[in-house]
Amino acid sequence: MKTFSFLLFFITSLSFSQNLEETIYLATETFIKAPNNNTFRVLNKQEETFKRQVKSKDEQLALVFLQTHKGFYLFQESDLSKAISTYEDALNRYNSKELSLISDFDIIENCLNPLGTLYTKTGDFTNALNTINQYIYLAKNNKNSSHQISGFINLAKLYYTLGKHETAISTVEEGLKIKPITQLQKTRLLQIKTECLAALNQLNNTSITDSDRNNYLFHLKTKSFKQAFIAFSSYKKNQLKQGVTKRKIAQLDIEEAQLHYLLKQPNEAIKYLHAAIKTLLPAHDSNNLPNKNQLFADNIFIDIFDMYAEIETNPKIALESLDLSFYVSNLMQNSWTSQETKILNETNNRIRSEKSIDILYDTYAKTNNKTLLKRALEYAESSKSSVLKTMFLKKTRLQQFPNDNLLLEEFQLLKTQEQLTSLLIKDGLSASKINNLSSKLSSISIQLKKLNLKILKKYPDTNEPFNFNTLKSKLKKDNAVLIEYFYGKNSIYQFIISEQDINLNRIHFTLDTKQQVSNFIDLFNKASTINNDIHNYTTQAFEVYKLLNFDKAPSSKNIIIIPDGLINFIPFEALLTNKTKTTSYSKMPFLIKKQNVVYNSSIVLYLNENAKQNTNTVLGFFPVFENETQALTYSVKEAEAIEKHMSSKLFMKAKASKSNFFTNAPNYGVIHLSTHASSGDFVTSSNLSFFDDTLFLNELYSLDLSPDLVVLSACETGVGKLYKGEGAMSIARGFQYAGAQNILFSLWQINDLSTAQIMESFYKNYSTSQSAYTANQASKISYIENESINNSKKSPYYWSAFVCYGDLTEVKSQNFTIYICIGIFIVLFIVLLAMKLKRK
Repeated sequence: MKTFSFLLFFITSLSFSQNLEETIYLATETFIKAPNNNTFRVLNKQEETFKRQVKSKDEQLALVFLQTHKGFYLFQESDLSKAISTYEDALNRYNSKELSLISDFDIIENCLNPLGTLYTKTGDFTNALNTINQYIYLAKNNKNSSHQISGFINLAKLYYTLGKHETAISTVEEGLKIKPITQLQKTRLLQIKTECLAALNQLNNTSITDSDRNNYLFHLKTKSFKQAFIAFSSYKKNQLKQGVTKRKIAQLDIEEAQLHYLLKQPNEAIKYLHAAIKTLLPAHDSNNLPNKNQLFADNIFIDIFDMYAEIETNPKIALESLDLSFYVSNLMQNSWTSQETKILNETNNRIRSEKSIDILYDTYAKTNNKTLLKRALEYAESSKSSVLKTMFLKKTRLQQFPNDNLLLEEFQLLKTQEQLTSLLIKDGLSASKINNLSSKLSSISIQLKKLNLKILKKYPDTNEPFNFNTLKSKLKKDNAVLIEYFYGKNSIYQFIISEQDINLNRIHFTLDTKQQVSNFIDLFNKASTINNDIHNYTTQAFEVYKLLNFDKAPSSKNIIIIPDGLINFIPFEALLTNKTKTTSYSKMPFLIKKQNVVYNSSIVLYLNENAKQNTNTVLGFFPVFENETQALTYSVKEAEAIEKHMSSKLFMKAKASKSNFFTNAPNYGVIHLSTHASSGDFVTSSNLSFFDDTLFLNELYSLDLSPDLVVLSACETGVGKLYKGEGAMSIARGFQYAGAQNILFSLWQINDLSTAQIMESFYKNYSTSQSAYTANQASKISYIENESINNSKKSPYYWSAFVCYGDLTEVKSQNFTIYICIGIFIVLFIVLLAMKLKRK
């Protein structure tokens, strides 16, 4: 009887399984026949039911089939965010259930191809690159030339979107070599090449094919706007005849609006921008801008609102439009999981921020309303070190809720993501290894997105950049003035904030201005430049001091500088506060003699009050590299100085290994690295050398450190590829990302006895003050005034390379606490003894 019951159950289950699979396919095919809002709502409900029921691989495959068609519909309806999440769910299901083993379902055509395109359209460039490379690899292995070419089309589009036009053109050429190729694919590749040539101003009559689109681009670049409009009108008419998506219609309206603007027809331009909004938001029936709650994550809205602000003459409406662009950008950012994607998108936010500050500055000049300056500062901060700030806020939240499994899982995934990225950027990887790493990164990204939704629901984002009153209070407490720079395309803006006031200065960009900044930085390229012409140095140092409006800053003991752009590489301590004819460096009026200079990456990071209370033992690494061409013989003196003044654990020579660093770094309050470092190049990221191996920037991103101080006594540790807003991708930034509170690092190459002397003085002062910024100032002034050092060695080249990033909070070490306790004990003893003697 039991056997019969089991057999009946088995047959029933098998029948149900077959019925479920067929039911899913039937539901999908019913929707495909009549795709509309009503049938889509039905399909959505069915999908939720199917998700709970599917078990077998065949059922899972049927559900993938449903989801890819659902994703296609959402894509056509321009609901890009939901389309992406649907495709991602389908891809994750297909890979995790290993469905390729039971079917030849075309995952490239039905999922990977559209997903790569969607990532590009929503600015998720890292995921776009990983996804496109994955299916190019799969197509090549499967010898599917059609899919390979489709991959190269999407890859070229991605590079074009990123502004890498030469790379896009070479990608097009590579795609054209694959055979067989259809005429449509060839046309698409050549069209991308034409767009790239137009962007590079290399488009001419011989380099374009005869089409309305190409003629339009050619006339646009030659500023023949009337001819461009005629060609565009013909192109738009043909596109609409072919039947295009709502999103494409909106894009055509935006392009037409741009042409009207160029033809000095602003009213017509605004009309077509409203038409584009109406196409994307059918429920919006107004000539006003839409509300934020009507918008969704799609960069086409950003194109609309940015152009609207460019055309609009009313400053209030222009700012309202730019705020909508920022809002959509933030919506998109919620789905970005890699810092590379966030950094690449920061350029557009910077342009938007500069436009907003321009409007507010001009309005302030007419109204003298200080509230406008505070708002301008918020725009400057919004595009300042956003990735660093995001990581800092995540770590702060985890410190507040250390047992939250969602936050713990998030950090583990972020750590794994950076570890895989560091592997992916290494040279010499095979195509299969690259594909494997790309696939893993895509999977982690999908997991992070789902996790982020849960975390945002649990911990809503307030979106408040910083509290201005809190900033003023901290400046008062620190006896400081804060100067923040915004290095734009047309101007340098300088915010000067004290406990009483805020001011904004605009420095107009001219060729002379840029050259002046660059020339001053170039003085520190080698030791002989300054010494060979001291008068030239003193002249430039004072001129740059005036150019950057330091003479307008109120007097204070401390000055916090938040640099930007090229200003990141200026050693402010070496500026001169007055004209001078002296050639004696010790007599020169250096800024460091007048004020203590501290740097930071943003106001949010400066306001950080969560300073760690670690032990004050120094963990040091000194590979020395003796018997090599670039031996660091003076670093031995640094080690001796640290041992003389500080409790320390030092790894010398062969023991200064990469593995010892990884093992010990999380456990110490002060980390000192005296080694070789490199700012990297276009291929290799910033890195520093241990005795046995090289540590690359991305490897630092995967660490979780909490030192109060990191001292990077190595060349160019503050130099790296410069990204607008985010700063230099340097080793110093890597330590900030990993969690370092305060960092002392170098801006140029220097390996000299002077470094060892300055470091000894630094640690002597640090051992008593427990303050990196005061020790940094004291060590430099001591060096300048040291009579045993000859004048040529007192050149700013030798002492101003090291800059201190962090706050003005003094770290209370365990030793310092002990001294306080001993002092209290002695005072109590004296009081008791006095009372006893008085009674006698």
